[in-house]
Amino acid sequence: QVHLVESGGGLVQPGDSLELSCEASGVNLDNFAIGWFRQAPGKEREGVLCIGSRGSTYAASSVKGRYSTSRDNAKNTLYLKIDNLKPDDTAVYYCAVSPQMFVKRCLESAYVQVWGQGTQVTVSS
Repeated sequence: QVHLVESGGGLVQPGDSLELSCEASGVNLDNFAIGWFRQAPGKEREGVLCIGSRGSTYAASSVKGRYSTSRDNAKNTLYLKIDNLKPDDTAVYYCAVSPQMFVKRCLESAYVQVWGQGTQVTVSS
């Protein structure tokens, strides 16, 4: 059974940086794209960044520049780093896996096969 466990969320101040982690178990990431989604209060869940099994990266245009993602295959862990946090970054951040065959659609919720439980990030002074 696939499990995705996010960590690293919390209350941060505007301008801070933050790194989230997603530890995957029960899944061979060679066959999956893995990535991040977020859901802000009152808004729909949206794809943020994802990485295919061959290293291709896809990013939502709204986060290019301040968001970056990387994966440690040895630890089966995905990371999300957010720089210069803004109040609009406040959201629940979810880790998700999608089949590698749909890697170009890995930012779309409809193609997600497994979700993590999410971690709350609140940006406020």
